[in-house]
Amino acid sequence: MQKLVLASGNAGKLKEFQALLHKCGFEVCPQSDYAVSSVAETGLSFVENALIKARHASKATGLPALADDSGIEVDALNGAPGIYSARFAGPDANDQRNNAKLLEALAGMPEEKRTARYQCVLVFMRHELDPTPIIAQGAWEGRILETPQGNNGFGYDPLFWVPTHHMSSAQLDKAEKNAISHRAIAMQHLLRALQTAV
Repeated sequence: MQKLVLASGNAGKLKEFQALLHKCGFEVCPQSDYAVSSVAETGLSFVENALIKARHASKATGLPALADDSGIEVDALNGAPGIYSARFAGPDANDQRNNAKLLEALAGMPEEKRTARYQCVLVFMRHELDPTPIIAQGAWEGRILETPQGNNGFGYDPLFWVPTHHMSSAQLDKAEKNAISHRAIAMQHLLRALQTAV
């Protein structure tokens, strides 16, 4: 079993990645096990930020690293909040303030122009100087509601309408969301790539 560091402190992501990557021969450890500091996400895209995080974790630990960068893109806002999803309402933003700002930005916008998607980019680096990291991307299409619905999930989930299920992401149960989300799609691509490349 090869050790792999996850460039994240998110316990939910850690559990998910541990279960999925175990079958590829990886023992996934959180970066906190190695006292890896957080790194400034100075990229201008999900890919750049995921690369920055993976390279930083790999350099600090000497291990292969996996990083994830994700967010929501709203077409009427030219793809915003995008890479700034977590801090859309400012540096100390929380989910409630971010959702309020998004609703304000879309006030009066008709339903057909409220299209949006969640994006997730995963980057796997074999070592800090890996010239060909594996990059996997997943998108989950939907639209932004006018009022929040549901109490599950986090982030923009109460505002993200999932047309295939006729409910918001925050109304899906956890197992269902984890099977169809942007992160699930990106993970499927990553697993296929790892099974052929590693």
